[in-house]
Amino acid sequence: MQPYPPTVILRHARENLKKCSLRGLETRPDFDFYTYPKDILPDLSGYLLLSIDGSPLSAEDSGKGLLILDGTWRLAEKMNRFVDSKTREVLQRRSIPGGFRTAYPRRQNDCPDPTAGLASIEAIYIAYKILGRNTDGILDQYYWKDDFLKNFP
Repeated sequence: MQPYPPTVILRHARENLKKCSLRGLETRPDFDFYTYPKDILPDLSGYLLLSIDGSPLSAEDSGKGLLILDGTWRLAEKMNRFVDSKTREVLQRRSIPGGFRTAYPRRQNDCPDPTAGLASIEAIYIAYKILGRNTDGILDQYYWKDDFLKNFP
């Protein structure tokens, strides 16, 4: 058993699974997947919401669970409001420290800055590295794995 709660993925029902960077993680014991808006979220006490607007994630957060919102930028905004309305207290937000670049080719009109954001799988990989968690197999199904790791600091 891992010494931390499973990573909770809230995936929007309209997320295109053919393009989803998280494919292949659904069977891992350290991940729990939920579909927005139909699934009921578990108790998220002791969880952090990985978000672009949070304070930087650090090794001090290692025992906490991670909540990842998986969808386009526009859809993630809706899920963010949903999560805030369903949790007793607003989840603390953490961000990935600067300096990381995505390998995922974005073509979304609703993305504020296509070069600033990371693919969900990239953010999870970096977060797991920061938190000292096992990253074996995390990127195995990620098509742009080699490009991402080539630029990984």
